[in-house]
Amino acid sequence: MNVFGTQRLPLVLAVSSIISTAPAMADMAEGVDQEALEEVTVTYQQAYRGNVSAYQRPQAMDELERDAISNAGLTDFQDVLDMSATVSRQNNLGGMWDSFSLRGFPGNENMPSGYLINGFSGGRGYSGRRDVSNIERVEVIKGPGSALYGRSEPGGTVNVVTLKPQYFTEGSVTAETGSYNHKRVQADVTGELSSRVAGRLNGAWEDSDSFRDHMYQKKQTLTPSLLFDIDERSSLLYEMEYIKQEQPLDRGVVVLNNNFDTVPDDRFLGEPNDGPITTKAWGHQLGYQRELDNGWNFNAGLTQRSSSLEGFSTEAELSSRQTLSDTNSSLVRQRRYRDYHAVDRSVRAELSGQAELAGMTHNLMVGADTYRYFLDEFMLRYRRDKNDPADSGYAIDIHNPVYGQDKPEMGVNTDRLEYQQAVGVYVQDQIELNERWQVLLGARFDSYSQRLTNRKNGSVQRADGDEISPRLGVTFELTPDWLLYTSYSEGFMPLNGADASGNQFDPEESKSTEIGARFQINSWSGSIAVFDAYKSNILTADTVNATSIQLGEIRSTGVELDAMGYITDSLSMVLSYAWLDTRTTRSFEDNDWWATIKKGSPILNVPENTLSLSAKQEFELSGREAYVSANYQYVDERLGDTVNHDYRLPSYSLVNITAGSDMGAGISGKLTVNNLFDESYTPNSYNALWTQPGEPRTVKASVTYAF
Repeated sequence: MNVFGTQRLPLVLAVSSIISTAPAMADMAEGVDQEALEEVTVTYQQAYRGNVSAYQRPQAMDELERDAISNAGLTDFQDVLDMSATVSRQNNLGGMWDSFSLRGFPGNENMPSGYLINGFSGGRGYSGRRDVSNIERVEVIKGPGSALYGRSEPGGTVNVVTLKPQYFTEGSVTAETGSYNHKRVQADVTGELSSRVAGRLNGAWEDSDSFRDHMYQKKQTLTPSLLFDIDERSSLLYEMEYIKQEQPLDRGVVVLNNNFDTVPDDRFLGEPNDGPITTKAWGHQLGYQRELDNGWNFNAGLTQRSSSLEGFSTEAELSSRQTLSDTNSSLVRQRRYRDYHAVDRSVRAELSGQAELAGMTHNLMVGADTYRYFLDEFMLRYRRDKNDPADSGYAIDIHNPVYGQDKPEMGVNTDRLEYQQAVGVYVQDQIELNERWQVLLGARFDSYSQRLTNRKNGSVQRADGDEISPRLGVTFELTPDWLLYTSYSEGFMPLNGADASGNQFDPEESKSTEIGARFQINSWSGSIAVFDAYKSNILTADTVNATSIQLGEIRSTGVELDAMGYITDSLSMVLSYAWLDTRTTRSFEDNDWWATIKKGSPILNVPENTLSLSAKQEFELSGREAYVSANYQYVDERLGDTVNHDYRLPSYSLVNITAGSDMGAGISGKLTVNNLFDESYTPNSYNALWTQPGEPRTVKASVTYAF
């Protein structure tokens, strides 16, 4: 059920107005040097950045550029994040969305991971698995971001920067085919519509089967954008995004007694006739930029994102209702129907620039933002009745599955409406004390409120509060090639609900300390960081009152190393390594499993060691440009079940290779082989009965025409 169908934001009207008046805008623009415009690449200032370069900030960050993504033959957002060793894969609702942890902090395991799109929230709601077709770069911003972005996890924030319209004409069309009946078409074109208006149209279509029985994926994405230069110092940018994904929900395989060969990796334990779960998203962003006097800039924007997830699924039962064992091969299952809808609306404004005071340069940034988020969740569910001997539990034999049995009747499990709103104000000053020392001072004030209406029982829970998130950093230029930094920051994350006495929960709180260094030596650049972070006030089970209390606490310490550069003029390399020690710091009752989690327990799906190493060799083939690239990824063993600490996912190593060549006349070809040595591996799990097997060796070939 969708309660948001009649709600609209003025943004929609503004966007419609811009699109409909584009021809008029084109007629307005005269007297501009066409040749000069064609030589200029349009860049767009990112919010929450100010005028301080990434190198000078006291914070670690990975930038995953479009060329590196393309060279590796990647099309899924989650695969791109694997290039950063600080990111770990998490439970993804059977392939429905992107889910990851940064520095060992996974966030809410029952929701998609939060990430930003051009500084706006893009992870709230149900947008499916993101495609890379319109990505310019992915920024993995490490450490707490609450002092700038508001509510966030202490591990960091991922920001997607999208492709922008350009005044020069260029475009490309790519056709790709591969293993498991993989088919994909991707296109991108940009160019001048008039002397002051540029447009871009980007999209992708994909239809693929899977190594998993009865699994498939269909997705379409369309991302048009329009840039209007109002005058020489100000501009408007509109970006739209449409995403549709269709695929069955797949909880993976079952693993009994740590035997990962319990069933074949291709064994599907759901019901094929459930059909696909469909996710859809419509996103709109409108940005305004103005260059002011003396190098100051004003940046404002607003966004609306509507998304939905709907469909049936059949999933292994995880509770005591389950009868599967070494001697009983019948897997008891649940049947579910989900109908989720979300609307996310945000507005922001920011002023940044430099000022001289007391003989020092102040790089100032001040801004404000607000958002409204609506979430409507309705779910039907069937579960086996333990007290009814005639209830078979919708069971299936894991060794000899027979599909198509009568569907059990479902009842309402979830019917709720959640509303969140917040207003934040932030200020930051990075002070240049002298040529070598800089100090960053920042803080953000947030006022938030939440309301959760349970339509099933009529209850309403409310929460509201005010939070201040400080940030402090220092940088020291040791030499022209080396920069040292240290930082301290605090953050928060509001929680829904109340305890047994009706008192609202305090927000989760986090603190993080980091020491690091950056270098730029000849063709090499990189960073090393050591951090210590923790999060408290995590909700845990109140076994006395059958509700929740706040006792949970997680601490993560680690070391990260990132480097990239050229070994020779034609051989480049990218290295990303992370060592993490992420554990609970006190014993508590887990809210999902009603089981005691002991102090010092590791965190689900978080490896201790992760390494990503890529190399690219460029050369000439028959007088034309060509390259071969390879990526090696190592992921250490991980906890595979929050309660059963004996269930560990084995470590694994993957090798992927890609070869590409220019064929002339604007045509190029590419061949990608993933999992070259056909290793059997497990990227993530939620439980031994919800364990995701990794994809075996796959081959993809593509041809691109560029103009």
